[in-house]
Amino acid sequence: MNPKVLLTSKEIDIILHRLACQLVENHLDFSDTLLIGIQPRGKYLAKRIQAILEKEYGIVDVPLGYLDITFFRDDFRRNQKPLEANRTEIDFLVEDKKVVFIDDVLYTGRSIRAALTAIQSFGRPAEIELLVLIDRRFSRHLPIQPDYRGRQVDAFDRESVRVHWSEDGTSDCIYLEEFDHN
Repeated sequence: MNPKVLLTSKEIDIILHRLACQLVENHLDFSDTLLIGIQPRGKYLAKRIQAILEKEYGIVDVPLGYLDITFFRDDFRRNQKPLEANRTEIDFLVEDKKVVFIDDVLYTGRSIRAALTAIQSFGRPAEIELLVLIDRRFSRHLPIQPDYRGRQVDAFDRESVRVHWSEDGTSDCIYLEEFDHN
């Protein structure tokens, strides 16, 4: 099966602006709000959201960090291949702050569960919200739902949602692909 384009670059841009607008509606000046991209794929999305907040809404100095969840995953020791950790970059306190987790695709919810555990190492947030670009509904293993979603997608378990970013050397695009079983 050839990959099916779910979102083009222009559609992604429109969705990112809408998500940023929703954040502004709920967080106003962001004085007590932190953005945290979940490594590795949430990093690009978090940077983009922060850039839109600065350029379009004049909201500067929104703390932005990146959280690695590799060793907090419940499947950490079950993988056949060795896992590669990413760098956690959080140089601020999360104690009593509103944290917005940012990730590209919400699938089973296990990554978010790991992020909830990992963030405790940096303090106890007052509140945690979740922003995702793609919400794969009907495939949750845990009762986790996004507060902000770019697009909801229904996909079979044998299908994969692939998010391509220009930062990866490709162009912005989101595909739905079927796994090759061979």
